[in-house]
Amino acid sequence: MNTKQIGDNGENRAVEYLISNGFAIIERNWRTKGGEVDIIAFKNDTIVFVEVKTLPNGTIDMIQRELNYQKRQRIIKTSKRFLLKHRQYSNSYIRFDVIVIDMPGLEPVYHIENAFTE
Repeated sequence: MNTKQIGDNGENRAVEYLISNGFAIIERNWRTKGGEVDIIAFKNDTIVFVEVKTLPNGTIDMIQRELNYQKRQRIIKTSKRFLLKHRQYSNSYIRFDVIVIDMPGLEPVYHIENAFTE
């Protein structure tokens, strides 16, 4: 599998995980000129913007590098654009999660709630 296929497979597994844990999937790969959010989900009055990282050879340091300040800011900026376009979620709580797929030493689907904040 190439990198895109590995990433797509990881996102599919993350969606399955979220659905099995009671989340409704609102969007996948929601894009603007400035960025993309892998998964936008909703559960218990909370809209969750999820970044998925498939890292079969990854480490904690790699996650930190992949989710550097600029990447987090792009996700936050993109999420704000989503909320401006979808006002029905304006009274919802907002959370930024990360789901790590297949990283050695972690569960196959590892969910980090509130991974970062604005």
